[in-house]
Amino acid sequence: MEHIIVIGGGVVGLTSAWWLLEAGFRVSLVERASHVANGASYGNGGQLSYRYVSPLADAGVPFKAIQWLFQEHGPLRFKPELDMRQWTWLASFLGQCNTTDNRRTTAKLLQLGELSRAGMNELGAIVSPEDFDWRDAGKLVVYRSPKIFEQAAGKATAGDIWSGAECAAREPALAAARHLLAGGIYNSGEAVADCHAFCTALAERIRTHPRFGGFVQAEVTRMAASGGRVTGLETSAGPLGADAFVLAAGIQSRNLAAQVGVKLPLYPLKGYSLTAPIRATDTAPEISVTDFERKVLYARIGDKLRVAAMVDIAGEDLSLPPKRVDSLQRQVRETMPHAADYDRLEAWAGLRPATPNSAPIIGASPLSNLWLNVGHGPLGFTFAAGTARVLSDLMQGKAPPFALDMLALGR
Repeated sequence: MEHIIVIGGGVVGLTSAWWLLEAGFRVSLVERASHVANGASYGNGGQLSYRYVSPLADAGVPFKAIQWLFQEHGPLRFKPELDMRQWTWLASFLGQCNTTDNRRTTAKLLQLGELSRAGMNELGAIVSPEDFDWRDAGKLVVYRSPKIFEQAAGKATAGDIWSGAECAAREPALAAARHLLAGGIYNSGEAVADCHAFCTALAERIRTHPRFGGFVQAEVTRMAASGGRVTGLETSAGPLGADAFVLAAGIQSRNLAAQVGVKLPLYPLKGYSLTAPIRATDTAPEISVTDFERKVLYARIGDKLRVAAMVDIAGEDLSLPPKRVDSLQRQVRETMPHAADYDRLEAWAGLRPATPNSAPIIGASPLSNLWLNVGHGPLGFTFAAGTARVLSDLMQGKAPPFALDMLALGR
């Protein structure tokens, strides 16, 4: 029985491990933290947005980005680095900022989204939805600018078009912002859930799987290769060997792959979230809401409100600048002033490993026994089940469920 080591204990690594176990492989998993899902999977927005995927790279984005940089509460911050990886990634990103590439990427991500939806439904028989506060909440994207709303409504191929007044009537948490909204687009079937709780529950099921070789809490310090193959891992817990390896370690995948000559086009897009308890007297949103212009999303997860927003292009910096947190809090209080107890909120920042075109990288690498499942950006929770299924098929020598022309390393 072939032994696989999965590197990374976030939602992507865990779902990869599960599908490989079910495919008949013996699997071990290496995670550097003391608990699974302590990185980008910990405090993300919680949206499972299968039908509404919007690659960051699009026509007009460079001009908008310049505007955002000069806005006091803008969603984007840029800190130049003396690191060519930042500039190479930005150059590639700018090359993707056109309508043609955006449409091609969107179409592929929608296919991946439908596969992920089916995969999460399968996992629902393994991990109880109640264990991770899963809700079929639907998703409402609201627009402040009448012009932008009109353009979005004209392009919409699915969903219900609501006026600003209808948005506030159907989602009372938006009542205070009614006068600021031009309208919205609502899609049913989109869900919200607690990614960290999902990972914790799935890890427990993995732990009891008869083919599971165990969790190894250790940091991989070096990946060694010879003769076109990975020969083993050097870790803080000692050397580890296997027949094959799956790299699913978030932004750390970039450095590990580079050690064996594999260049991954990843960059850490730093995002922020706020989590606040919901009291009995609060009017928290029942629908998952995305504020399009401000790039802020709101999701009710169990008895807490999760708010996620912002992109910092600033390297591997996990600090919580007070100005960024205060800015997000002010926007939240303005848009949904009565949704939660904001005096007890918790702030978090995570590094989302993104590719220039927002599509993850799945499948083979130049090394015969090194496989990749990386680059999900802010959609790791959304796409994890789908990319795990694709990876498992490829590692078994099966044909993928659809063409991977936008998802392979050599795209």
